[in-house]
Amino acid sequence: MYVSEITVDEAPIKVEQVVETIAVIGLGYVGLPLAVRLAERFEKVIGFDISPDRITGLRSGHDATGEVADQRLAKSKLRLADNAADIASATCFVITVPTPIDQQKRPDLGPLERACHMIGPLLKKGDLVVFESTVYPGVTEDFCGKILSDQSGLQPGRDFNLGYSPERINPGDRDNTVETIVKNISADTPEALERVARIYAEVTDAGLHRCSSIRVAEGAKVIENTQRDVNIALMNELALICHAAGIETAEVIEAASSKWNFVPFTPGLVGGHCIGVDPYYLAALGEQLGHHPEIILAGRRLNDGMVRHVAAAATRILVQTGRIARSTRIGIFGIAFKENVPDIRNSKAIELVAELESFGFAPMVHDALCAPEVLEKQGLWPSTMEEMTALDMAIVVAPHRVYLDDPSFLDRIVPGGVLMDIRGAYRKRARPAGLTYWAL
Repeated sequence: MYVSEITVDEAPIKVEQVVETIAVIGLGYVGLPLAVRLAERFEKVIGFDISPDRITGLRSGHDATGEVADQRLAKSKLRLADNAADIASATCFVITVPTPIDQQKRPDLGPLERACHMIGPLLKKGDLVVFESTVYPGVTEDFCGKILSDQSGLQPGRDFNLGYSPERINPGDRDNTVETIVKNISADTPEALERVARIYAEVTDAGLHRCSSIRVAEGAKVIENTQRDVNIALMNELALICHAAGIETAEVIEAASSKWNFVPFTPGLVGGHCIGVDPYYLAALGEQLGHHPEIILAGRRLNDGMVRHVAAAATRILVQTGRIARSTRIGIFGIAFKENVPDIRNSKAIELVAELESFGFAPMVHDALCAPEVLEKQGLWPSTMEEMTALDMAIVVAPHRVYLDDPSFLDRIVPGGVLMDIRGAYRKRARPAGLTYWAL
């Protein structure tokens, strides 16, 4: 290593240039694209995951999440490991494990805690630990830093450094990727911040935003998805009012969008591992500090309640069209939490199946991207496309491209049947005459 000088606010900072060996911990939607990109820019990059099956799949050259193309994965110099001993040589650990919520909708820091307990004994003086997992302000330093210190006997900010650079991956998005998204970066010392900057400058072409503290970067991340959740809740409430008023929600939004400063969010079922989860992290911090969040939790309640609204609407429409009976055939298409991804974490489609079953229906399910065994683990028994025919009602929850590209897709619905198009994907497409159409 050697020493260089970097000037920040007129003050030169001496920074040790380290030949990095980087270990990325957690190879899901966030970790794998990051690890592959790092391996394209650095000589020594190790991707670690606790799942042997995940590592086996990646070693075979296939990413089951669909985020990294097989051809790119095959060319990658990324080393893969599921044994902690294989990452002991790392000088920089990047943590990208999930941060879910528990059954009480409280932050579940268990995966983060386990990652810190694993890494702690491996830490050496001079190492850097960067977290990308979504957390509320204070978790990186007060929670993770303490575990790492206790496990290693080293002091953060003196013997090793902490950094935080929140992930901004949008699953299934081929335009906004690791390379094209501005990266927020932060660290516990100015010198560590420059080291973090050197690493991430190699990752993104869009530039870096240096945050003044780790807490600021944590807060920036958790508000990004909270803002989206609240805005979607507003549109969902609009949809409830529009349905009651007998007008089309999409037309109202289109008309409002003609004003220059209107932000055209759209209604929908909010699931997944980010938008439906992150607001609870910000709410938890507020409650710890003695503030009861109102707008954040109201938005969550409204969004979570949309599944029951859809199920009730389905029942009402079947009654109105005379298609309700014990033999009513309902097909639900797209079980993933969003279109064009195979991820079913916190999917509202799964809740919709359960809700319809509570109403006495026996809906069939299909997802063009999710492996049958993944759905079966959730208690769902997927039908084939051949079986998803002669439907009284088709409910498209996640409008995967394969459905939209199928010219005969709507022929699966019987004449005079019902299409419930949750996202409005078929709103401007040709539909058979006599088909009853409904969208949020």
